[in-house]
Amino acid sequence: MPSLRDIRRKIRTVNNIKQITQAMKMVAAARLKKVQDRVTAGKPYAEKLQELMGYLAPHVTQIQHPLLEVRPIQATGVVVIAGDKGLCGSYNNNIIRRAQQFLNGLTVSEKLLITIGRKSTEFFRKRGYRVHASFPQIGVDAPYAEIKRIADAITGLYLSQTVDEVYIAYTEFVSSLQQRPQVIKFLPIEPPQTETTAGRGTPEGALEYIFEPPAPELLATLLPRYVEQRIYHLLLESVASEFGARMTAMTNATDNAGELIKELTLAANKARQASITKELLEVVSGAEALKG
Repeated sequence: MPSLRDIRRKIRTVNNIKQITQAMKMVAAARLKKVQDRVTAGKPYAEKLQELMGYLAPHVTQIQHPLLEVRPIQATGVVVIAGDKGLCGSYNNNIIRRAQQFLNGLTVSEKLLITIGRKSTEFFRKRGYRVHASFPQIGVDAPYAEIKRIADAITGLYLSQTVDEVYIAYTEFVSSLQQRPQVIKFLPIEPPQTETTAGRGTPEGALEYIFEPPAPELLATLLPRYVEQRIYHLLLESVASEFGARMTAMTNATDNAGELIKELTLAANKARQASITKELLEVVSGAEALKG
C-alpha cells in the first residue's frame, strides 16, 4: 500500500493536470466560438455565390473552362485535412483512417496527396504515400493569402493534368460533441443543382437576370472564386471540428482528474486514519507494558 506522502504527491500532480486540462478546454471553447463567428460572417457571401452559380449553371455547356473539364481517370489527387497537434480525442485518427480507406479503395495506379496539418503529413509520408505538397493547419485568423496558396496548389494539380480528379477528406462539424469524417469530390467542378438546372423551370416569384458581361464569361470569372470559397469553408469546418473534439476531450480529462482526486483523497484519509490507529495502539501497548 502506498504511503500517505506518496498519495498526497499524486493528488498534487493530478490537481496540476486538472488545472491544465481545464485551461485547454476554455481555450478550445474560445477558439471554437471564434471559428463559428467566422463561418457566420462569411455565410451571406457563400450563399449569394452559391445562388449566383446556380443561375449561371445552365450556361456551363457554353463555356470551355479547365476546372469543368471531365477527363478519363488515370490519376487521382486526394487532399487530407487534419491537425497539427494531438490532445483532441480521436479527431486526427478518424480523418486519417477515413482517408486511408478511401485511398486503398481507389483502383487507379497513380495517387497523389496534398496534406494539410502536420499529423496527416507525418502519417502518410512514413507509410510511403506520394505527398505532392504539404501545408500547416490554418489558424483561426489565417490571412486570405494563405487560403489562396492552398487553393492554388489544389487547382494547380488538376489544371496541370497531373491528376484527373481531386477529392478532399475533411471533418464535418456537426456539434462540439459530434464530428463526421467525410470524403467529397472537389474537381472537376459539378455545378450546384437548383430548380432551374434540374429542369423544373424558374421558380414562381424568382427574378430573371440579364447578365453583363455575358453569363459564360461571368461564370468563367467566378469559378476560381467559387473554388477558393469552398476550400475556405472546408478548412474552417475542419478547424471547428478539431476545437470541438479538443474541448470534449479536455472536458472528459478534467472530469476524470476530479474523480481520481476524490479516490486519492479517500485513500489518503484511510491511510491517515490507519496511521493514527497504529500510533494509538503503540501508545496503549506501551502503557500496558509499563503497568506490567
